[in-house]
Formats: sequence, structure tokens, C-alpha cells
Amino acid sequence: MPPAYSGSVPPAACFGRVPPPAAYICGVAARVDLWRPTRLSVAAWASYDLANTIFALGVSALYFPQWLTERNVPDLALAVAIDAAMVVVIVLGPWIGARSDHRGRRKPYLVPATMLAVVPTLFLAGVGVVGSLVLFSVALIGFNLGAVIYDALLPDVSTEANRGRVSGLGVAVGYLGSFVALATGILLLDRVGHDGLFRAIAVLFLLFALPTFAFVRERPRPRMPGPPPALRSSLRGLAASWRRARAVPGVARFLVGRFLYADAINTLIGGFITIFVIEELDFSDREVEVLLGLSIAAAMAGGAVAGRFVDRVGARRVLHAALHTWIAGIVAVVAAAVFDLRSLAWLLGLAGGAALGATWASDRAYMAALTPAARFGEFYGLYATVGRFATVLGPLIWGLLVTVAGLPRTVAMGALLAFLVAGRLVLAGVPPVRTYASADSSV
Repeated sequence: MPPAYSGSVPPAACFGRVPPPAAYICGVAARVDLWRPTRLSVAAWASYDLANTIFALGVSALYFPQWLTERNVPDLALAVAIDAAMVVVIVLGPWIGARSDHRGRRKPYLVPATMLAVVPTLFLAGVGVVGSLVLFSVALIGFNLGAVIYDALLPDVSTEANRGRVSGLGVAVGYLGSFVALATGILLLDRVGHDGLFRAIAVLFLLFALPTFAFVRERPRPRMPGPPPALRSSLRGLAASWRRARAVPGVARFLVGRFLYADAINTLIGGFITIFVIEELDFSDREVEVLLGLSIAAAMAGGAVAGRFVDRVGARRVLHAALHTWIAGIVAVVAAAVFDLRSLAWLLGLAGGAALGATWASDRAYMAALTPAARFGEFYGLYATVGRFATVLGPLIWGLLVTVAGLPRTVAMGALLAFLVAGRLVLAGVPPVRTYASADSSV
């Protein structure tokens, strides 16, 4: 694709002295140079963070693991359901990202991914344990593929000057979705049961996603020449994307670090922290809801505050601070289980919540800072794939340690702590970046 024009005087193509395709690209480049996202577009983008967080807490983190625990389903069963979904996402994520780069648009891929999450959720807990695990796995595929496209829309709703704040806004608004999910569960669970609750969550997911479909404006991008990437080339494309990422300073090392810390974080918020506090700390269902409510409030504050600090001191420092907070929180919850100090678990709720909001606000802003603009879709597909692959390993290790080896869940929690420490050490070698990659430049 020819480089986007960024000079002050339009080239010959703008005056019709070259064939129409070049003039079209020039026209796109000229419009991109003047691009400013509207407030409506930013708000509509953040609405999707709210929508998918309703699913993330209402299904993945709380009520589906709770439903499984009530039926004495082993930890490994949930781990297998998660891992099966993540393997599919590992294959499809980069492919969809590359196709969106080729087409020049993201939203046509966001709508079907969202529906792939919404429809199976409508039937959860209504088809038995095995059927519900299968439906949950399918819904996770749609949820995670939607996140790939959603994250790649960040340059469309922000500028270099405010990208950290917009990212933090998305995280903070998104956690309102957790309150919505929690309130929905409190109001409906005793009345309609888990199956009725999951139907309500599915409807809410779709309802809050609709503004994103309708009102987010994408930057004008020319369609790349040639046929779109084929699915069969996805794995080859993944390897090629990794090679291209290694050529960009800091990107590959950041992704390795992300693999390690996301392994721990995604495992916890994927439902295993709910299982841990119920089984190891003897929390009641209401205590779990209160704990998660505190975590949500802390996450909202963490995301909003961290977004501002990203713009002031850089995503690198904010992300490091978030990981230090995670480490302290996990040490506290392990101590709570070992020494029967249940009150320490509330520290994880506050510290982990704040760290979660700060991690995602700084994490994707750091990725944006390191990524060349022409590779946003491709590299965000790789970024998501790394996180999802980590989500395969974490639950698998947890399930093997607890269900197969018969070790206490504190050991599994210690394994997650080790991943966080290793991730922080790897990130120490990623260079600081204060200037975000321009979404209207190219490589």
C-alpha cells in the first residue's frame, strides 16, 4: 500500500494528474490527516467495554463458576472449556485482525463476533453441565474475538495526545458493566435461577454493544490490494506477524512479558478466584458478590486514574506499578488461606481491582505506543493471541495441580504469582515509549 501523504502540499494525485486509485488513496490520506474523533464516537466505543464486561463478570468470573461449584464440577472441567475456546481464538484472532487491516474497516467483524458470544449465553444452564460447558466455550470465542477488534478501534476514537485517557475511560466505563452484572444477579438470581440470569446478561450485552455498531466512526482507510488473507494461512500469518513484531523495538519482549502476567490475571478473572474464595476461604455467595463489588469499584478508579498517569508518566511505569500491586494482592490472599485470615482476602479485592483497571488501561496504551500504525490490526491480533494463549496455560496448570495432582489451591495460586513475577522481570527490558504510534502514518 502506498504511504499515506502527510505533507502540507497535496501531491499530483490530488489534482487528478495520476490514475484514480492513487487519487483515492491521497484523498484518504488527506482526510486521515484531519481526523478528529467525535465525543459520540468515543462514548459509543466505551459502551462496548461496558457491554463485554457484563459478560466477563456476570458469566465468566462469577455466576457460571458459581453454578459449576454448586454441582461439584471439578476445576479441570472449567479449565478445559476455557482452553478449547482460547485455542480457537489463537488461530482466528490474528486472521481476523489481518482481514480488518486488509479491508480497512473493523466494525464489520465486530458485529458477528458479538453475536457469537450473545447467542450461546442465552442458553447457558439450560442444557445440562456438559452442554453448558460447550456453550460457554463458544461464547468465550465470540467474546475474545470481539475484544480483538474492539482494541484495534482505539486509534479511531483517540489521538496521540489523549490515547491513554481514552483507553482509561474505556476501562472505567467498562467496569460499570460489572456493577450492572452484579446488580442483575442480585435482583434476578433467586427469582429466575441461573438460566434466566444468563438470558438477561445476554440481552444486556447486546443492548450496550449496539451504540458501538451504530455510532463509532472509523478513520478512512484504503482497502489493500489483492485477496483478503485466507483462514488456512492463519498460522503462517501468525508466525510472519511474530517475525514482523520482532523487527520493531520492544514489541516482542513486551508480548512475552504480557504472556506471563496475563496468564495469571486472566486465570483469576476467568472464574478461578471465585472458586478459590468459595472453596478455600468459605465465602458465601453474598460475600463473593460484595467482594467483587469492591473489586469493581477499585477497578473503575484504577482505570480512570491510570489512564491519566499514562499520559503524564508513560504506560511503562503505570503497568509496572499495576503488576507490583497484583503481586502484593496474591501474597495476601494466599496468606489468608494458609493462616485462616479471611480478612486479608478483602485486600485482594481492593488491590486486585485497582491493579486490574490500571493494567488494562496501561497495557493496551503501551501496545499502541510500540506499534507502527499500519500494523495496528495485525499486531493487536497478535497482542490478543498472546493473552489468550496465556489463558490456555493458566487454567490448565490450575486444573492439573488441583484436580489431577490433588494439591491445595494455594499452590495453584502460588504458580500464578510466579508468572506475575516473571512477567515483571521480562518487562524491565522493554524500552519506555512516551509518543504513541500515529494512526495516520505507515511503515
